[in-house]
Amino acid sequence: MTRTETVAAFTDLYLPTVNGVTYTVSLWRKRWPRCRTSMAVVFPEMDGYEPGEGEYALSSVSAPLYPRYRLGLPTIPDGLEAHDVVHVHTPFTVGFAGVRFARKHDVPVVASYHTLLHDRVADRLPDTLVEPGQRLCRAYERTFFESVDHVVAPTSFARRHLLEEIGADTEVTVVSNGINTDFFQPTDPTSFRERHDLPDGPLLGYTGRHGPEKNLEEAIDAVAGTDHTLVLAGDGPAREELEAHASETDADVRFLGFLERDELPAFYSALDVFVFPSPVETQGLVALEATACGTPVVAVDVGALIDSVIEGETGYRYEPGDLAEFRWAIRRTLAENERLSDLCRRRRAMLSVEHSLEQLARVYDGLSR
Repeated sequence: MTRTETVAAFTDLYLPTVNGVTYTVSLWRKRWPRCRTSMAVVFPEMDGYEPGEGEYALSSVSAPLYPRYRLGLPTIPDGLEAHDVVHVHTPFTVGFAGVRFARKHDVPVVASYHTLLHDRVADRLPDTLVEPGQRLCRAYERTFFESVDHVVAPTSFARRHLLEEIGADTEVTVVSNGINTDFFQPTDPTSFRERHDLPDGPLLGYTGRHGPEKNLEEAIDAVAGTDHTLVLAGDGPAREELEAHASETDADVRFLGFLERDELPAFYSALDVFVFPSPVETQGLVALEATACGTPVVAVDVGALIDSVIEGETGYRYEPGDLAEFRWAIRRTLAENERLSDLCRRRRAMLSVEHSLEQLARVYDGLSR
C-alpha cells in the first residue's frame, strides 16, 4: 500500500458560491496538509474569487437552467502536474476533465457522491417530462460513477441510493464530509440575540438555502399556534413564498436573511432546536454544525438525515408530512434539551473534518499504485 500525499480535486462548484459542496472542497483542501502534503483544486472561473496558490480556474460559461452557476470548459489547466490521486466532486464538465486527467497520468480517480441529481428534475421540468428526465439523469449518473475507481458517499443513505436507486456498479465507501469543529462550537449567543431582537421563549431555527426542495413550509406550519419562534436564516428562490405563507398563519417567523459566516456558531447556539424538514439531503451539513454547537436537531425521517440525526441522542426525527409528529418531536426535544445538548457536545470529535480526512486517506492509500 502506497501512502498518498498529493491530491488533485476537480469540482464544478467552488468559491465564491456558498453551498455544501464548496464548503467541503475548500475545507478538505485547507485541512489535508495537516495529515499529508497538498491538495490542488480545479474549478470554473467565477467573478468575485481570485485563485490562490494551488487553485486553477478554468474558463467558464453560464450553466443552463442554473444561471447563478458556471460550467468550466473541460480542459486541463496549464501548470497542473500529476498527483498521487485525483478526486472529482461533481459529475459535470470539470468532473469529466478530472477523470481524463487521471487516466492520462495513470493515477486512481475517486468521486464524491454529493448530490441526488435525479431528485432535482421535478423542480426544473414540466410534469410530462419529469419521468423521462429522471431516467436520463439516472443513466447519466451511472455512466459517470462507473467511470471512476472508487466512490465516497457522506452517509449510508447516499451509498444505498447510488447503488440501488441509480444502479451504479461501483465500489462505495461511506466517509462523512466532516465539519470544522474548531469553528463550530458552543458559544455565548447573547449579543446575537440582542442584535437580531430575538425573544426569550422557545427558539427554533434553520439556516441554508430557501428552495422548494427544502420543504420549509412544514417548519412554519409546525410552529403555528404555539409560543415558539421560528428563525429562518439564509436566502433562496422560495423566500418570497415562505414569507407569504408565514404571513397567512399565526406563526411567529423571523427571516434574518444571509448571515455572515462568523455569526453561524452564535446562531446555532441561540437556538433551542434546529429544525430540518428537507427530504433531499445526502448528508445535511447544517445538522452537523448545529450538533457541534450543542443544539439538538428535529429532522424529517428520510434520506441522509436518518444517519445524520441520531434518535434520542442528537435529536428526534418525524415522518415526512406528519405535522402532529413534527410538533411532538419538537416538544420532546425542548423537554429533553439539557440532556440532548450534552450528548451533542460529546459527538464533536466524530463530526470533525480531521476524522473524515483520516478515513479518506485510507481510501486513497488502498487505491494508490
